[in-house]
Amino acid sequence: MRSLSAQQILQVWEIGQRQHPLDRAMTLLSLAFPDRSLEELSRLSIGQRDACLLTLRELTFGPQLESLAVCPHCGEPLEFTLNVGDIRVNELPPSEAEFDLMLEGFHLRFGTPNSQDLAAIAHAPNLETAQTQLAQRCLRQATQDGQPVDIATLPAPVLTQLANQLATYDPQAEIWLTLCCPVCDRTWQQLFDIVSFFWAELSTQAQRLLGEVHTLARAYGWREADILSMSSWRRRIYLEKVGS
Repeated sequence: MRSLSAQQILQVWEIGQRQHPLDRAMTLLSLAFPDRSLEELSRLSIGQRDACLLTLRELTFGPQLESLAVCPHCGEPLEFTLNVGDIRVNELPPSEAEFDLMLEGFHLRFGTPNSQDLAAIAHAPNLETAQTQLAQRCLRQATQDGQPVDIATLPAPVLTQLANQLATYDPQAEIWLTLCCPVCDRTWQQLFDIVSFFWAELSTQAQRLLGEVHTLARAYGWREADILSMSSWRRRIYLEKVGS
């Protein structure tokens, strides 16, 4: 895996304007792994997917994550810095791993969600329906007293409990940060989503790159491709000369 080039940042930003966040993640992965098909990448567990995106982000922008949160109690903005290593889970189960769980007398065998599963429930009318559909998609087998049970007939509470526990088996898929407000001293938890975080950074960088291209093309008559192929250091030197 390599860092995203300036050309690739603009490419993914342009494509992603019309995409759902799930598809943006796939676009990023396809650039990181050009030798793997979208079908193959979409079968990665969400934890495996996010681990790859964390690595790609670290290669592209470095290990520090400059973050912003808002206190849900008093509304105070909170700026804080994370390192990728702080939220990276070192040992992840393989995407095809299966697990066993007993819930209310049912023996369930299941896998963890992947991007195909999340895409299938993206338009569910409510959270309860989404949880039920996700649990059904992740289930491989269900038995009761040693007898097979049709997954479609499992009680809703069983499916809801399973859906709520799926992240336990794929720890990189849900990263919760514990934050404390410096003003009101309120502590709360906030979900860190690498897809939206990385996309926000890429959007900012893409617009910065377009500004640099505009300035240098106007000053020197260079083509966009030539400007983007320069290192960021060389572009900065030329920009300084334009402004001097």
